[in-house]
Amino acid sequence: MNVVVFVTIAEQAEFYRNAILAKHPDFSVVTVASLDALEGEIRQADILLSFGAQLRRRDLFARARRLKWVNALGTGLDGIMDAPSLGPDVIVTATRGIHGVPTSEMAFMLMLALARDFSRVVHAQDKGIYRRWTPSLLHGKTVGLLGVGLIAEALAPRCKAFGMTVVGISRTSRPLPGFDRFVARADLAVAVRDLDFFILLVPFDAETQGIVSRDVIAAMKPSGYLINLARGGVVDEPALMTALQERRIAGAALDAFEHEPLPPESPWWRAPNTIVTPHLAGTYDRYAEDAFRQFDANLSHFLAGRPELMSNRER
Repeated sequence: MNVVVFVTIAEQAEFYRNAILAKHPDFSVVTVASLDALEGEIRQADILLSFGAQLRRRDLFARARRLKWVNALGTGLDGIMDAPSLGPDVIVTATRGIHGVPTSEMAFMLMLALARDFSRVVHAQDKGIYRRWTPSLLHGKTVGLLGVGLIAEALAPRCKAFGMTVVGISRTSRPLPGFDRFVARADLAVAVRDLDFFILLVPFDAETQGIVSRDVIAAMKPSGYLINLARGGVVDEPALMTALQERRIAGAALDAFEHEPLPPESPWWRAPNTIVTPHLAGTYDRYAEDAFRQFDANLSHFLAGRPELMSNRER
């Protein structure tokens, strides 16, 4: 059995390799850190472990003639399920249920950093400048969560603990702890008018591509902040850049971009009142161990010829 692991965090890639070989020493396990390297290895792969967002190369799977199973190491399946070259018989599974806590903590780090203008603290420290100013509180603010899945369900009660009003923006409304009210996704441009923080958690698919449009961004209030913990493709990035440059919104924190990794020449590094992070929201120090447990359980069913028992299976 040939397994290819495409993960750009080196220590995680090595963990997956060692963990698989510890249980299956007869397997061949190869780790790669780039799409170019993956293209050279995928021809021999029976199983591929990777994050879907890293696999956005249109004809990638056309080379994978032996491929039987793709295990997404995150919740998102964009880059896999929407790949036209993926064989119809290839099993696809996701990793779910482990992202609520780390993504919630990331959301709070970014909300607090924006509210308290923490980048100003860092720049002042770099220059040795001791100057005080008045920061804002999260308490009493309204936060909107676009996409009400497991991550939003973990984040909402934490927002309530900070004294925030929580608005869920979703296709469906259902009673969930931590939410004060729900707004239909179709009314997004209306919903954002009242938000102090607009957090994107929605999966990327045909329905959500560009959902945070120019009109939605224009409807945000001048004191509002946008935080993208989803995918770059859900936002009209040029419209957001214009809004930031023209100071029509207070700022943004962006963990995901339409094209990753973000190149050094990207204008996003210098966007006003913007925090840029390298797609870190869902990962944490025990991520590989937790993700491997799900993969390992599914691997047992896969090797036993019982794919119908595999969890988080999408096809």
